[in-house]
Amino acid sequence: MVAAVLGLAVVTLGLLAGVWAVFYGVLSFLGFALASHVASVTTAGTLVTIGYLEYRHLETIERLADAHPVDRETAPELYETTTRVAAQLGVPVPTIAVSERDAPEALAVGFRPESVHLVLSLGTINALEGQAELEAVIAHELAHVRNRDAMIMTAVSLPVVLADGLGSRINRIENPGWAAIVTVPLGFLSAGVQIVGRTITARLSRVRERAADRAAAEVTGSPAALASALRRLDREIADTPTRDLRDASGVSSLSIISLEPSEPEKIMLGPEGDTEPSYWALRKRLHRLERYLFETHPPTDERLDALAALERER
Repeated sequence: MVAAVLGLAVVTLGLLAGVWAVFYGVLSFLGFALASHVASVTTAGTLVTIGYLEYRHLETIERLADAHPVDRETAPELYETTTRVAAQLGVPVPTIAVSERDAPEALAVGFRPESVHLVLSLGTINALEGQAELEAVIAHELAHVRNRDAMIMTAVSLPVVLADGLGSRINRIENPGWAAIVTVPLGFLSAGVQIVGRTITARLSRVRERAADRAAAEVTGSPAALASALRRLDREIADTPTRDLRDASGVSSLSIISLEPSEPEKIMLGPEGDTEPSYWALRKRLHRLERYLFETHPPTDERLDALAALERER
C-alpha cells in the first residue's frame, strides 16, 4: 500500500509537470511574457475544473439508478442481517437497496460511513444459498466501509480521474486546428498517466479486497461461508450473458467480485457467421494483458486459497 501511494504521488506530480510543460512550451513559443506564471495558473485551472466535473460524475453511482430502497418491512431478513453485521463491524447501518439486475452485484457506495448505500442485485440474492453466505457477502462490503476504502480509493485515483477526464475532453475535439500543438501532447500524456495510474490503483484495490475478505471472515467466524459465496457468485458470472455484464461493468470495480468477462466477446464473420476473425488470437492476448494490468480484484482461486488457509487456522 505504501509503495502504491508513493507511486501514485509520483504519477500525479508527473501529470502536473507534463501539463505545465506543454502550456509553458506553447506560451514561450508564442512569446508570452511571464510564460511560467501563466502556465502554472492555466495548469491549475484546467486540472481543478476537470477534477470537479469528473467527481460530480462519480456521484451518480450513489443515485442507485437500477436499485430501489428496502427496509425492515419489505425485506426483514436482509435488514436484520445487515443491521447485525454493521453492529459487529462498528459501522452505521447503511441504506439498503436491491437492484433488479441478474448480474451478481454486491457493493457499498458512499464516501462517508454515514451515507453508505449497500446494493445487492437479485442475481446475487438468488445465487446465494443460506443465511451464512448472505451474511458473509454483506460483511465483506461493510468491511470496506469500516476500512474507508471508498475514500482511500477515491483519493489515490486522482491522477487517473484527471488524466481520463483530460483525455476524454480532448477526444471530443473533432477539428483542433492550430490547437493540436496543445491537444496532441496532452493526449499522449493523459494516455500514459492512465495506463500507469490504473495499473497501480488496480494493485492497491486488490490489496483492499483481500483485507475485506479477512475482515468478513473474522466478523462472521466462517471463512468457509465467504469462500462458498464467492464460488457461487463466480459461477453465476460465468453463466451471465456478456451483454448483461457490459451493463454492469460500470460498478465492476466496486462489486464483491469482478463483473468483467474472462474472455472478450467473439463476433464471427462471413456470410454464415462461422468464420473466426483473423485478429482473434491477438485480441485474446490483449484482453488478458488488460486484465493482468487493470483487474481490480484478485483471482477468485487466490481468494479461495487464502480463505481456506484462514479456515485451517481456525
